[in-house]
Amino acid sequence: MTMTNAIHWPEWVPVVGHQLRLSGVHFDALRIQGVRGERVAARLIEETDGDAGPVVCEAVGFRWMYFLVAPGAAAAHEWPLGVQRFGAARRRTAAYIGVPALDGETWPLRWYSEPTPTAPHVDAARLRAALLGTATEPGAGREGPRSPRP
Repeated sequence: MTMTNAIHWPEWVPVVGHQLRLSGVHFDALRIQGVRGERVAARLIEETDGDAGPVVCEAVGFRWMYFLVAPGAAAAHEWPLGVQRFGAARRRTAAYIGVPALDGETWPLRWYSEPTPTAPHVDAARLRAALLGTATEPGAGREGPRSPRP
């Protein structure tokens, strides 16, 4: 068996490169910018022993982190300031999320945490708790972690 065959490969994940997927169909997405998103993802990964579910990272620009939750889950919770949600609930416009393949060249997108059979989506309640937890860490304010003052 090759490594590619051993990986859990959901139908919405492309085989090569990356593709846009309509939010609200296979998943809703919660987008968090830069260092704050990285801290939240790291916390989730630690709390789940590496089985946090799918988190996509943009390698350029604002370095957005996309947390892919079950369809409908983004609308089921209140989210802190700075968290953007994309899903089918009450949608007035279509939102497409870039999804990288699990293997090969996918720049500028990459997996920060991959989907697994036990975590096909990020648990929305756990994500919310991680967000609120990182907001209470030193250097964090309403908007989340900030750089320390000089």
